[in-house]
Amino acid sequence: MWGHLSASPSMYKRMTSRDSMNADVEADSDALQNGVEKEMTNPSWKYSCPHVLVATIVAFLFGYHLGVVNEPLESISVDLGFSGDTLAEGLVVSTCLAAAFAGSLISGWIADGVGRRRAFQLCSLPMLMGASLCATAKTLAGMLAGRFLVGLGLGVGPPVASLYVAEVSPAHVRGTYGSLIQIATCLGLMAALVIGIPVKNIVGWWRVCFWVSTIPAAILALAMMFCVESPHWLYKRGKLAEAEFEFERHLGSSHVKSAMLELSKSDRGDETESVKISELLNGRHSRDVREYPRTWQMFLLGLQT
Repeated sequence: MWGHLSASPSMYKRMTSRDSMNADVEADSDALQNGVEKEMTNPSWKYSCPHVLVATIVAFLFGYHLGVVNEPLESISVDLGFSGDTLAEGLVVSTCLAAAFAGSLISGWIADGVGRRRAFQLCSLPMLMGASLCATAKTLAGMLAGRFLVGLGLGVGPPVASLYVAEVSPAHVRGTYGSLIQIATCLGLMAALVIGIPVKNIVGWWRVCFWVSTIPAAILALAMMFCVESPHWLYKRGKLAEAEFEFERHLGSSHVKSAMLELSKSDRGDETESVKISELLNGRHSRDVREYPRTWQMFLLGLQT
């Protein structure tokens, strides 16, 4: 009896300390929840929009250079001396696309190696040089060389643009910003057709069509100096402070912590664990399958379908 009575105060003390611990945990959880709720509001799209618009210049140039030779091709063939040569005309059109295919093969390597911003600037250089060569071409070879350089830039640029837009866009407007790439491509095609309208009436107007394309290419190279670098690329490089700074620039200071947390989760690969079929039959998960016949039936049904 005395032992029972003597144990009661200690039990009371343990219960009291446990209750206080639970209270502390609940208080910490509430504080954490309040901190998360502060960042639950979507970041303003106004911060990231200018950077996305600059990136879509690449898509605009892609569409422009696809359509720039459609209207003035006949005038180009006459001035450069290959009128009536369908093979040469086809090369003028297709050389750009062939070079774009080659450029797309190294696009990811360049973006991962030097960063997204420098990749944009690198792709603008061959577009500037190639458009200038096309505008000043005196022979078919000069035209083809210019088209090839332009194609290299076009192959590198659009994949980087898609990657960049996805990485700097807030989640709630990511789909909208992604559609801007397609819109810019269509606008580039339309701009090439509109600018090429006077080619029938003005001698040498096709050269102006190529000179015009150097303007957005130069804007892209210069404007990227003021755009944010991809925080994802900086994080992969171990530049955490710079990644936080870039997040603050295009998301706002109140969303930096949550954005960095998402980056750390994706870097650790916090996805659901994948299970192989061999593990279901003979591995560590085979016991669970044997103990649950319903699970085994669903598994066999999945194999049949």
